[in-house]
Amino acid sequence: MQEYVWAALLGFYVVVVLYATKIPYNLMVNKGVEHIRAVYYNRKIVHVFAGGVISLAIPYVFTSPMYPFFCGLAFTLLIGSFHWFGAHLTWFQTEENQNDVKFALMWFLSISILWYLLNDPWLAIMPSLFMAFGDGITGVVRNRVVRQRSKHPIGNVFMFIVSAPLGYFCGIMADGSFEWWGVLAAFVATLVERYEFGPIDDNILITIASSAIIFLGMVL
Repeated sequence: MQEYVWAALLGFYVVVVLYATKIPYNLMVNKGVEHIRAVYYNRKIVHVFAGGVISLAIPYVFTSPMYPFFCGLAFTLLIGSFHWFGAHLTWFQTEENQNDVKFALMWFLSISILWYLLNDPWLAIMPSLFMAFGDGITGVVRNRVVRQRSKHPIGNVFMFIVSAPLGYFCGIMADGSFEWWGVLAAFVATLVERYEFGPIDDNILITIASSAIIFLGMVL
């Protein structure tokens, strides 16, 4: 199938995910879950089913970083516009922060830059998988255990449990000898997830730190 067709189909899928999360939001609120907790649950659902699923599809449907770059840029601007024009998608966005925009931004930048420099889509998607699936599970676990947005270490334990196999798998798919560098990248991503420095949130730290390990592995 032509790549532009895949780009259109995957773009439509992401839009469906964004609006379909109204359903779990309404269910949670109707059962007494606080608005902000429901929002953060939904944000992690978007992480997994939009960012994570699309990341896994990329090596199979695209042959260059061009489509991930332009599609990711378009969605970053789309999601950001809801913030910038005061029309928040309140079931997963908040006025307090724009971390969802940073997620989309780092998603397409990390994939595009790594693919361009390393010429391997499996290495390119690795940081986005840690950010989508790994950081996704942290929010769910912390929301269940701590019952608020926090950086409790229990989330990092589950993040590494999820991220390490993803790094191993991508390392094998890349060239068959990079699997332990993938695990190391997952470990470093898990460590830095606990930190935020003003506007530099965990989405930025996860992708930059794990990308640095991937580059180091390629050099060595």
